[in-house]
Amino acid sequence: MLQADPRLIVALDKPTVSDAWALIEALGDTVNFYKIGLQLIPIGGMELSTRLKQAGKQVFLDYKLHDIPATVEKATRSLADTGADLLTVHAEPAVMRAAVAGRGDSGLKILGVTVMTCYDDEMLTEMGYAFGARDLVMRRVEQSLEAGVDGIVASAHEAAGIRQKFGGDFLIVTPGIRPAGAAADDQKRVATPGSALHDGSTHLVIGRPINAATDPAAAARAIIAEMAAAAPQPATA
Repeated sequence: MLQADPRLIVALDKPTVSDAWALIEALGDTVNFYKIGLQLIPIGGMELSTRLKQAGKQVFLDYKLHDIPATVEKATRSLADTGADLLTVHAEPAVMRAAVAGRGDSGLKILGVTVMTCYDDEMLTEMGYAFGARDLVMRRVEQSLEAGVDGIVASAHEAAGIRQKFGGDFLIVTPGIRPAGAAADDQKRVATPGSALHDGSTHLVIGRPINAATDPAAAARAIIAEMAAAAPQPATA
C-alpha cells in the first residue's frame, strides 16, 4: 500500500471548513500535507489549521502576505506561533526580510511567491511588467534567496532553469499541477506531477484533480504513484 508522500500538498479549496474537513477525512492517511488559502481564512481557516496540527498533519498557509514590513513581521510572528509549516509572502525584498524576522527561531518556513501560475506573458504585459514570466521569476528567485527565505513558489516550467542557475538548496513549491489528461482549468502554466519533480520542484500543490474526484483518496494514490515513479526520494518539508 502506498504511503503518504510529504511532497504532495492538497489544496483545501472548499467553500466551508466543514467541506474541507470532509475531504480531509475522505483522504485519511493517504495525505499528510494541506494548504489553507484565502477562501477559508475569514470562515475558520486558522481554527482548521490548529485542528490539522492536532491531528498530526502538516499545514501550508498560503496567505501571500503583502503589506508594510512592520505589519508583515508581526503577522508572521503570530502565524509562527500556530505551528504551521509553510507560509507564503509576496516576493518583494522588504516583505520577505520582514517575514524572516517575524518567524524567528520557529519551525515556520517562508516561501516567496514569484509569478502566479495563472499569469502568462500576455497578462504580465497588460499589468505593466517589462519582463516575461520566466525573466521575472528568475529575478524574484534571486531576491528571495538574498532575503533569506526557505524557498519559492514557482511554475514547473521555470523549475529546471531555477535549479540550473541557483542550485538545489531551497524549496520549490509548485501549483498548477495536473495529472496527464486532466483539464488545465484556469492555470496557464501547468505540468504533470512527474515532469514537475523531474524539473526540480520539491513540493506539488494539487487541488481540483483530488478535490473534484469521485474518490479523492484513489485520485491521491494515483498521483502519489506517479510521483514515486518519477522521483522516489521524498523531499524534507
